[in-house]
Amino acid sequence: MFNHLFCVICTMILFGAYADSSPAAGVNPGATSAGNKSFDVREVTHFDQPWAMTFLPDGRLLVTEKPGKLKLLDIEKLESGTVSGVPEVAYGGQGGLGDVVLHPRFAENHLVYLSYAEPGDGGAGAAVARARLVLDQAGAGQLQELRVIWRQVPKVSGQGHYGHRIAFDRDGMLWITSGDRQKFDPAQDMQANLGKIIRLADDGSIPADNPFADKGGVTAQI
Repeated sequence: MFNHLFCVICTMILFGAYADSSPAAGVNPGATSAGNKSFDVREVTHFDQPWAMTFLPDGRLLVTEKPGKLKLLDIEKLESGTVSGVPEVAYGGQGGLGDVVLHPRFAENHLVYLSYAEPGDGGAGAAVARARLVLDQAGAGQLQELRVIWRQVPKVSGQGHYGHRIAFDRDGMLWITSGDRQKFDPAQDMQANLGKIIRLADDGSIPADNPFADKGGVTAQI
């Protein structure tokens, strides 16, 4: 159901044509209304557990699928392709491929950022990686020079509360929500970055004006 709603929402954003609310000949019988406006709803494509999306400057849409795929939707051609080079994800429960955002200067450097649940020693944890997006003429592409710039510490058991929403602020700083992984107590531990809000430079380094920058380690990320 979520997938269907996601497609409907995307369609309304991309193709919703405003019209007078009065009936007219040829109106789509499946049209929906919002207030005094009607929307012509057309199905565009299907996604497998979509988690996040972002628009490229040329109007195409990047969509993350939780099981671990990054999809590219061409709005004009109504065609979708797959972007290769996505890191391995710990899929299950609330874990998998998560957020996708563009670098503030994407038009110059073509950098994209992905968040995901990463498998490893002790269990799994959220991670953020950045890579250069290279698109091809076939409606697909690949991630090149991928590098993990942040990880939750420590990795723990369980499949919930990863968090890992990411966003850039107006100063070009990267913000990450780091969930408590349903372990609760680490959120109060300043030696762990679980259950915290993280602020980093675009390359993953720690800004000197972070409130705990002088403490070093993961504490400096908070």
